[in-house]
Amino acid sequence: MDTGRAPLRLIRTGTCAETLRSPDGLPATGLERLNSVRLLSLDAHGRALDWMHWQDAACLYVRGAVAWTLGEPCLEVHGGVSRATGLQSTIELHPIVAARSQARFHALDPTPTLTNAALFARDSSLCLYCGREFPRSQLTRDHVLPLSKRGRDIWENVVAACFPCNSRKGNRTPQQAGMPLLAVPYRPSWIEHLILSNRNILADQMAFLKSQLPKNTRLSP
Repeated sequence: MDTGRAPLRLIRTGTCAETLRSPDGLPATGLERLNSVRLLSLDAHGRALDWMHWQDAACLYVRGAVAWTLGEPCLEVHGGVSRATGLQSTIELHPIVAARSQARFHALDPTPTLTNAALFARDSSLCLYCGREFPRSQLTRDHVLPLSKRGRDIWENVVAACFPCNSRKGNRTPQQAGMPLLAVPYRPSWIEHLILSNRNILADQMAFLKSQLPKNTRLSP
């Protein structure tokens, strides 16, 4: 079978369709769009694990490691051409893919890692003191109870804050600074984290994730 680069066809992302050629001739916008596609990875019991690139999903399909899928195919990958038959191999990838292997329970961390990107996504890029929206480059991680006062660097003690508000609050609590919080900081669930961390979620993926949301989530069901 030939191993040269073959075209990829993006069947759908939302309501659009586009044919993407090989990396050598792929338009920049098309390449960015393709690379933004993430498939939702599940274990065989349907527990959401993480987002994965289409390349990783294609490997699962080729290895026969896919247990089941959900949703209509969203990406078509064209492989090499068989010298014996002259036919080109094709794999249709689905938006939600469950692998045959079962993730070990201790590997399913219910708490997402606290990073600035995840924090700003949780707080919708808003400063929780002044309520204004800022680009990520203008936001900081503020400790509600300052570290110098034995505050901890955990989800329940951090909020997104713009530089002016963070500077004004300084080494004080919101009460001491006269700057009440607009929302109580909280620890997002893993499902919430998956929704917040992907800006290009397909309809089938969003429907599945929302069905798994905890009842007390801030995200709309």
